[in-house]
Amino acid sequence: MSKESIEELFDIITRLESKDDCKIFFEDLLTNKELENLSQRIQAAKLLKEGKTYVQIIKETGISNTTLSRVSRSLQLGEGYKKFVK
Repeated sequence: MSKESIEELFDIITRLESKDDCKIFFEDLLTNKELENLSQRIQAAKLLKEGKTYVQIIKETGISNTTLSRVSRSLQLGEGYKKFVK
């Protein structure tokens, strides 16, 4: 995948103007399972921010330990979850 293709994706996302635009775009772009996985990661980030344990989060969301570890690392080192997940 080229850097230009990734930039094009971000350009499209920045043109979405409403929640409805986001919904129709992401429903076309992603499978139901991919949407569920993304939602699961956001929920996990919220629960981590609330101070829940890995065991509690896995039980509540069904997320894998590996994916939860990635979310946790991104929450600690990244900016996206910190800025956008409340």
